[in-house]
Amino acid sequence: MAEDPRDWDIETRAVRGGLMRTEHGEISEALFLNQSFAYESAAAADARFAGNAPGFIYQRFGNPTTQMFEDRLALIEGAEACKATASGMSAIQLSLMGLLRAGDHLVAGRALFGSCRWIVSELLPRFGVETTYVDATDLDAWKNAVRPNTKAFLVESPANPLLEVTAIGAVADIAHAAGARLVVDNVFATPIFQKPLALGADVVVYSATKHIDGQGRVLGGAILGAADLLTEAYKDMHRHTGPALSPFNSWVLLKGLETLELRVRKQTENCGKVADAIAAHSKALKTIYPGRPDHPQAAIIANQMTGGGNVVAFDLGSREAAWRFLDALQIVDISNNLGDAKSMATHPCTTTHRSMPEAERLEIGLTEGWVRMSVGLEGANDLIRDVSRALDAA
Repeated sequence: MAEDPRDWDIETRAVRGGLMRTEHGEISEALFLNQSFAYESAAAADARFAGNAPGFIYQRFGNPTTQMFEDRLALIEGAEACKATASGMSAIQLSLMGLLRAGDHLVAGRALFGSCRWIVSELLPRFGVETTYVDATDLDAWKNAVRPNTKAFLVESPANPLLEVTAIGAVADIAHAAGARLVVDNVFATPIFQKPLALGADVVVYSATKHIDGQGRVLGGAILGAADLLTEAYKDMHRHTGPALSPFNSWVLLKGLETLELRVRKQTENCGKVADAIAAHSKALKTIYPGRPDHPQAAIIANQMTGGGNVVAFDLGSREAAWRFLDALQIVDISNNLGDAKSMATHPCTTTHRSMPEAERLEIGLTEGWVRMSVGLEGANDLIRDVSRALDAA
């Protein structure tokens, strides 16, 4: 009797999950660079389009390489199903548009990535969806924001860029009591350190561009959850609006999953050391890292995360000091990406969260002195030396 892949360790799932081999017996997964598929007969085409026969139809609907990526990520996440998308932002947009209709209401954590905030504040209202923003750490705020037409909750945890952590299970209970679905952006925690579905979330969203690729090569996104929900909410919208992940990007992301656990754990080990060095430096007015005991939500982190991740945020007091720090870096790159093998630092107010009005940035505590750093796979001693030298210059 064949083993159930769901019984495998996460390392085995990351290497073997979803594997489909052709008659050639290839070791590395096959890359199917084709737009469409042929049928043995008109009746076979009819059966496949009707959903009565297995097989692929068109790359926008599905592809063997993309299917392997979806199946493998679902196994790692512990989800029944996964739908891959062309980017993380297409995943966020689809995750919300599939659940919401004109006249519906969304409750969202106030701390969101800038582009996510644009979708919620600018795009959804064009289609008749209203949103209430709340302090995601305040459970009473979530409860008080609920309306009779509330259909979805949205939260990032840890949030971008100041790493605010939300009690996912408690928020899921509030959402479900209101008849709403909870969508969790789990990018910063990765599926290695946090399992939102196990905590009660309905939908998990990733920018696969970040840790899943983790080597600066391709864009990608993913939506995960129960199979019936993904079919009900997203299958038709995904097919007909076209945010499909390309087969080549699917193949690259498949190879990224093989080393995801190893990379994320090493990055996290490095980040803990770098965060401690930053916190000990006199120029850092405040340091936030989910792996440190002084994180504002340390008790929640201990309950729902098994690692702090590879992102640290710190306040240098002013834009000028933050820019002096960035310009003094010699190893760490100035870049708005994160989760990469290479360490990167950015000034959120002028990059990732530039589109947010100042008043909204101040609501989440994002003043101009903050720097967000994604720690990579370089030697920790080299990173600490580089960061300490740059802090001296800040």
